[in-house]
Amino acid sequence: MQEDRIYCSSSYLMYRTIIDPKKTFSNKYPRNTHMPPKPRFKVHNSDELHDALKQQVEEIVASGKKVALCLSGGIDSAILAKFLPKGTIAYTFKCVVPGVEVIDETPGAAMHAKTCGLDHRIVEIYWEDFEKLTPDLLKHKGMPFHSIEVQMYKAGLQAKKDGVDVLIYGESADLKYGGLSMLLSRDWTVGDFIDRYAYVKPYAALKESQLILDPVHECTHDGMVDVHQFDNGPFIKEAINSYYNACETAGVEHFLPYSYTVLDEPLDLARIRKGENKYIIREVFAKLYPGFEAPPKTPMPRPMNEWLKDWQGPTRPEFWPHCVDPMNGDQRWLVWCLEQYLNLIDQS
Repeated sequence: MQEDRIYCSSSYLMYRTIIDPKKTFSNKYPRNTHMPPKPRFKVHNSDELHDALKQQVEEIVASGKKVALCLSGGIDSAILAKFLPKGTIAYTFKCVVPGVEVIDETPGAAMHAKTCGLDHRIVEIYWEDFEKLTPDLLKHKGMPFHSIEVQMYKAGLQAKKDGVDVLIYGESADLKYGGLSMLLSRDWTVGDFIDRYAYVKPYAALKESQLILDPVHECTHDGMVDVHQFDNGPFIKEAINSYYNACETAGVEHFLPYSYTVLDEPLDLARIRKGENKYIIREVFAKLYPGFEAPPKTPMPRPMNEWLKDWQGPTRPEFWPHCVDPMNGDQRWLVWCLEQYLNLIDQS
């Protein structure tokens, strides 16, 4: 692979991945990425999605491998919980910031686990886990990564101790079925979409940078970005690889049932823009949990605003001084993780 730090640093800050498959930060730790799985099930309505997910979960259980579920407080993993045998382990992440109340999905997850008869267990996540586990993830992936990978890696290590072979996640539901309502809330020109989507503008952090525009251009038609195409192209490739990296590094398999399905009809943007995001998935949830109100969507908890609020920013010469001053916690994480990886590959 061609080593190109400027390109790779810029691409990571914009998209959380290296877009060009032929480029890498360093051949000392070559990039380790995978393509998303090919869909097995074409979905046109909630009944077909229900049956596709149920069949897949039953197949993995019948394989004889010991499975566990990573259960959030949301509807995607709650649906999968309904298809698992009673007594199956269900892990929920709980980020802990001493003295600060942060998003806690454990009450909602506990409710779903109790309803389904699962063995609910909490995996507590501390900032010290990020400091301890980041080097392993960097070396295995060959690039800096999404902050959710630390949580998943720690859960994978716990699963190994518990004798679990396969961790099941609800990943890909949002990307496949219109869950990212803010991105889908309007029509976007190319410039507006890049401004909205790019996690960190490379020039805001790096003294030498590039704007990587190919992923957006490939999903642009008549000057407007097809967001659903982008979600199921560049975005899903980045998202899927977080699960590959975290679970492979921990030595457990992962299984993402939603990723093996595809919506075989146009996404109903009008319904989403009226407030019905993931309308097909919500219909499945309502059938499986009658009387339960679907909770609002929240991303996997990671209180970076609290954990990195006092970080003064990178000190390497590639970065502008004070570049993180205006950034939020998730943006600061990207810069922090990028600096950690650059330090790693420069070590003798």
